[in-house]
Amino acid sequence: MKTESERFEIRIEVQSADIDMQNHVNNVVYLQWVQDVATAHWSAIAPQEDQEKLVWVVRRHEIDYKRPALRDDTILARTWIGKASRFAFDRHTEIVRALDGKTLAVARTVWCPVDRNSGRPTEVSHEIRSLFSVIE
Repeated sequence: MKTESERFEIRIEVQSADIDMQNHVNNVVYLQWVQDVATAHWSAIAPQEDQEKLVWVVRRHEIDYKRPALRDDTILARTWIGKASRFAFDRHTEIVRALDGKTLAVARTVWCPVDRNSGRPTEVSHEIRSLFSVIE
Protein backbone atom coordinates (compact mmCIF):
# COMPACT_ATOMS: atom_id res chain seq x y z
CA MET A 1 0.00 0.00 0.00
CA LYS A 2 1.33 3.44 -0.94
CA THR A 3 1.50 6.11 1.72
CA GLU A 4 1.93 9.85 1.45
CA SER A 5 5.32 9.55 3.17
CA GLU A 6 7.06 7.82 0.23
CA ARG A 7 9.09 10.48 -1.58
CA PHE A 8 10.88 10.76 -4.90
CA GLU A 9 13.65 13.34 -5.25
CA ILE A 10 15.72 15.02 -7.94
CA ARG A 11 18.64 17.42 -7.61
CA ILE A 12 18.57 20.70 -9.54
CA GLU A 13 21.29 23.30 -10.03
CA VAL A 14 20.00 26.87 -10.29
CA GLN A 15 20.99 28.32 -13.67
CA SER A 16 21.65 31.96 -14.58
CA ALA A 17 18.55 31.91 -16.80
CA ASP A 18 16.43 31.04 -13.72
CA ILE A 19 17.21 34.40 -12.06
CA ASP A 20 14.78 37.29 -12.43
CA MET A 21 15.05 41.07 -12.00
CA GLN A 22 14.85 40.68 -8.22
CA ASN A 23 18.02 38.57 -8.34
CA HIS A 24 16.38 35.33 -7.23
CA VAL A 25 14.75 32.39 -8.98
CA ASN A 26 11.60 33.43 -10.83
CA ASN A 27 8.30 31.96 -9.62
CA VAL A 28 7.70 30.35 -13.01
CA VAL A 29 10.90 28.33 -12.57
CA TYR A 30 9.54 26.82 -9.35
CA LEU A 31 6.51 25.70 -11.33
CA GLN A 32 8.81 24.11 -13.91
CA TRP A 33 10.63 22.26 -11.12
CA VAL A 34 7.28 20.97 -9.79
CA GLN A 35 6.51 19.58 -13.23
CA ASP A 36 10.06 18.26 -13.73
CA VAL A 37 10.06 16.18 -10.54
CA ALA A 38 6.57 14.82 -11.28
CA THR A 39 7.65 13.81 -14.79
CA ALA A 40 10.87 12.24 -13.50
CA HIS A 41 8.88 10.25 -10.94
CA TRP A 42 6.48 9.01 -13.63
CA SER A 43 9.36 8.05 -15.93
CA ALA A 44 11.23 6.28 -13.12
CA ILE A 45 8.49 3.94 -11.92
CA ALA A 46 5.65 3.67 -14.45
CA PRO A 47 5.71 0.63 -16.71
CA GLN A 48 6.84 1.48 -20.25
CA GLU A 49 3.51 0.33 -21.70
CA ASP A 50 1.64 2.86 -19.56
CA GLN A 51 4.12 5.61 -20.42
CA GLU A 52 3.32 4.99 -24.08
CA LYS A 53 -0.48 5.08 -23.50
CA LEU A 54 -0.86 7.86 -20.94
CA VAL A 55 0.10 11.48 -20.55
CA TRP A 56 -0.73 13.64 -17.56
CA VAL A 57 -2.17 17.13 -17.74
CA VAL A 58 -2.38 19.63 -14.91
CA ARG A 59 -5.82 20.59 -13.68
CA ARG A 60 -4.60 22.79 -10.84
CA HIS A 61 -1.40 24.09 -9.22
CA GLU A 62 -1.17 25.61 -5.74
CA ILE A 63 2.24 26.93 -4.68
CA ASP A 64 3.27 28.60 -1.45
CA TYR A 65 6.58 30.41 -1.73
CA LYS A 66 8.53 30.43 1.55
CA ARG A 67 12.06 31.64 0.72
CA PRO A 68 13.93 32.64 -2.43
CA ALA A 69 16.30 30.35 -4.29
CA LEU A 70 19.43 32.16 -5.40
CA ARG A 71 22.05 31.92 -8.13
CA ASP A 72 24.31 28.86 -7.67
CA ASP A 73 21.97 27.17 -5.15
CA THR A 74 21.49 23.44 -5.39
CA ILE A 75 17.85 22.49 -5.02
CA LEU A 76 16.20 19.24 -3.98
CA ALA A 77 12.74 18.79 -5.45
CA ARG A 78 10.81 16.13 -3.57
CA THR A 79 7.45 14.78 -4.61
CA TRP A 80 4.98 12.31 -3.20
CA ILE A 81 1.53 11.15 -4.17
CA GLY A 82 -1.75 11.87 -2.47
CA LYS A 83 -5.34 10.82 -2.87
CA ALA A 84 -7.04 10.25 -6.20
CA SER A 85 -10.50 10.18 -7.62
CA ARG A 86 -11.48 9.04 -11.10
CA PHE A 87 -9.67 11.77 -13.04
CA ALA A 88 -7.94 13.80 -10.31
CA PHE A 89 -4.63 12.64 -8.82
CA ASP A 90 -3.09 14.76 -6.08
CA ARG A 91 0.68 15.17 -6.01
CA HIS A 92 2.65 17.13 -3.44
CA THR A 93 6.05 18.76 -3.95
CA GLU A 94 8.54 20.38 -1.65
CA ILE A 95 11.40 22.51 -3.00
CA VAL A 96 14.34 22.57 -0.56
CA ARG A 97 17.75 24.25 -0.63
CA ALA A 98 20.29 21.40 -0.37
CA LEU A 99 22.88 23.38 1.60
CA ASP A 100 20.74 24.09 4.67
CA GLY A 101 17.58 22.02 4.17
CA LYS A 102 15.38 25.14 4.22
CA THR A 103 12.02 24.77 2.51
CA LEU A 104 11.73 27.27 -0.34
CA ALA A 105 8.30 26.32 -1.65
CA VAL A 106 5.58 23.73 -1.25
CA ALA A 107 3.07 22.79 -3.93
CA ARG A 108 0.01 20.69 -4.53
CA THR A 109 -0.84 19.77 -8.09
CA VAL A 110 -3.90 17.95 -9.37
CA TRP A 111 -3.11 15.82 -12.43
CA CYS A 112 -5.51 14.15 -14.85
CA PRO A 113 -4.56 11.01 -16.82
CA VAL A 114 -5.16 11.45 -20.55
CA ASP A 115 -5.13 8.87 -23.31
CA ARG A 116 -2.24 9.80 -25.59
CA ASN A 117 -4.15 8.88 -28.77
CA SER A 118 -7.59 10.35 -28.08
CA GLY A 119 -6.48 13.31 -25.97
CA ARG A 120 -9.35 12.54 -23.56
CA PRO A 121 -9.30 11.85 -19.83
CA THR A 122 -9.02 8.14 -19.22
CA GLU A 123 -9.25 5.52 -16.52
CA VAL A 124 -5.96 4.09 -15.31
CA SER A 125 -5.09 0.52 -14.48
CA HIS A 126 -5.12 -0.73 -10.92
CA GLU A 127 -1.30 -0.89 -11.12
CA ILE A 128 -0.99 2.80 -12.05
CA ARG A 129 -3.56 3.79 -9.43
CA SER A 130 -1.58 1.90 -6.79
CA LEU A 131 1.71 3.51 -7.89
CA PHE A 132 0.39 7.08 -8.14
CA SER A 133 -2.25 7.44 -5.44
CA VAL A 134 -2.70 6.67 -1.79
CA ILE A 135 -4.93 3.66 -1.41
CA GLU A 136 -7.15 3.84 1.63
